[in-house]
Amino acid sequence: MLVKYLSSKTSKQINKPTERKVIPMLGWALLFFIFAILAGIFGFLGIASALAGIAKILFVVFIVLFIASLIFGGRRRA
Repeated sequence: MLVKYLSSKTSKQINKPTERKVIPMLGWALLFFIFAILAGIFGFLGIASALAGIAKILFVVFIVLFIASLIFGGRRRA
């Protein structure tokens, strides 16, 4: 059966690449659905508040390091 089907196709039809119709909005919807599920799991477990606290601390640390690098990194040796 498969041989009969393949023999009925011409070489142009066999070598022609197949086009896939993609629905981009469906892909984005599925991606955001997965993100929403993960955010919900982290929110219900209390991990989100802990991560927010850590993010605030790291933000302050990196701001201090950035200012220090601006002050002390400006001096170049000749």
